[in-house]
Order: sequence, then structure tokens, then C-alpha cells
Amino acid sequence: MSNLKGINHVGVAGAGAWGTALALATSRAGRRTTLWAREQAVVDMVNKSRENKAFLAGVPLADGIVASSSLADLAVCDLVLLASPAQHLRAAAKGLAEHLSPHTPVLICAKGIERETGKLMTEVATEAAPSLDFGMLSGPSFAIEVARGLPVAVTLAFKDAERAVRLAYALSGPSLRPYVSTDVVGVAVGGAVKNVLAIACGIIEGRSLGESARAALTARGFAEMVRFGTALGARPETLSGLSGLGDLILTASSHQSRNFSLGVQLAHGGRREADAPLAEGADTADALLVRARAVKVEMPIAEAVAAILRGTIDVDTAIRSLLARPLKSEV
Repeated sequence: MSNLKGINHVGVAGAGAWGTALALATSRAGRRTTLWAREQAVVDMVNKSRENKAFLAGVPLADGIVASSSLADLAVCDLVLLASPAQHLRAAAKGLAEHLSPHTPVLICAKGIERETGKLMTEVATEAAPSLDFGMLSGPSFAIEVARGLPVAVTLAFKDAERAVRLAYALSGPSLRPYVSTDVVGVAVGGAVKNVLAIACGIIEGRSLGESARAALTARGFAEMVRFGTALGARPETLSGLSGLGDLILTASSHQSRNFSLGVQLAHGGRREADAPLAEGADTADALLVRARAVKVEMPIAEAVAAILRGTIDVDTAIRSLLARPLKSEV
């Protein structure tokens, strides 16, 4: 129990489905929880009706969760979970830096690559808020399942191993099991790349190309993830763990995944609508390729997904192109 010392109050910055689910998980772990929402209507809804009907309808919220529209209210927290969408992470991190002590650990819970810069979430946050100490929390987890208290295992990464263990104990609850790592880069890479690969798997599903094709694409996509991750300094064992392969398996095989569902839509000739539910892989694809080229890593599956999203190639041509690639050794 000594590992829990000093972490009694957790702040969650971002009251979308994922942030709300995380607030429920921290509350179940016995922590006081403050949930920050940009929208005052969401704050009022949570505090008065004990439900976030805007983003996670049908799930009652524990009385220990208090919502606020002021980031200043997170200043008293012992730990903050940063759960804003990937493309808004920079602004959220900058806002937190105005209120948090440099000693307050912040776990990034967003998965993606910043579209304008090609930077990982950890790089974006550190650049926006250099005074803060960031780690990552990621893994195979759908918000609704975390919210309902179904069993979930994730990876919690912090460069300081002792602090990572302490944070894991603080967040561990009856249904959430964090595994500890010091490979912050590896966890960030896995969460970003799997979103793009999940779109590819959705295309396979939408075109009814079979389970064998999806298994092959998942395996070869994972090889792309490992090549890219190790080029950035990630450890292969991290990428083969919960936050890499584990998350890829989940999002590459379920319609609950927005990225997978977007792939199915693309396979049927649809286009990504501007007001469609957030699918981080669509914003990540081109940025991922820019970063991959910079470190001289080939990612043909990610290339095909990005081209389909841009509308510069159709699905059938992309599939033929992948199958026509030169034969080579698997390793």
C-alpha cells in the first residue's frame, strides 16, 4: 500500500467517451476524481444527472466524480490523465501547464500522430508543456467496456520506473489492470500506428475478402509497426505487448472501433464525412508516412490506406498493388 501514498485525487482532462470511462475507472480504484470538460453543458449534466449523455449515454457516474469546466481545478490533483483527442492534445497540454505543478505526473491517453508536425503524442505534449512530466497510458480498451467495468489490461509507461509502479498501483482497480513499462516511445507508437492499420482491416472486412486476408494484413501491418517503432527507438517487446499488438488485434477486428468502421465504409465506396465520429487513423495516416519516410522505413499498407483516404487511389487498385509487390523474405 505504500505505493499509493500521495495519489488520492486524480484529474481527467477531457470528458469525451474515453475520458469519462477513465474517470469511472479511477473512481472504482478508490480515487477522488475531477473530470474536466470544455463544454459547460457537459459539466452540468455530469454533476446534476450523474450521466454524460453527450458522449457516454446510459452509463451512471459515481458520486465521487465531480465535473468542472476550469482547468485550474486540476491543480490540486496528484495525477492527471490527459484524454483529449490527438489533434487537440497540444492545446490541452499547454493549458494544463498553466495550472499544474511540474511535480504532477501526467499520463497521455490519446492515440495518434499530430497531423501538422508528424510528432508522437509524447513529443507534442513535451514541446507544448516542457515543464510537465509526461507518460503514456494505452492498450486494447473500448471506452464503453472500461465504463461498464469489464476486465481491461493496459500499459502504463513512464521513464521513471518507480513512478510508473506507483501510478499503476493508484489506477489499478477491480477491472483495470495496468502493466508497467519505461518505454514511453513504444507505447506512443503502438497506439498511433494501430489506428491506421485498423482502417485497412476494415476495408478487408467491407470487401468480404475473408478472415485469412485479414490475418495476413494484421501480421504484415504489425511488421510495419515494429519497423517504424524500432527506428524511433521503441523496444520490440513493447510493440508486441498490450499497447501494440494487443491494441491492433482489438481494433482490427471489431465494428466498435471507429477506425475499423471507417475502413468498412471506404470499402463500400463511401468517403470520410467531415462530421463523422472521430477516427484518429484518418488524421494520422499522412503524418505517419511523412515520419516513416524521414526515418527511411517502408510502410506499404499504411501508404495504401493514406492514398485511399486522400482519394488518389481506389480500393481495388490499392489491393492489387499490395498483392503485386515483389516477393521477399518474411523477416
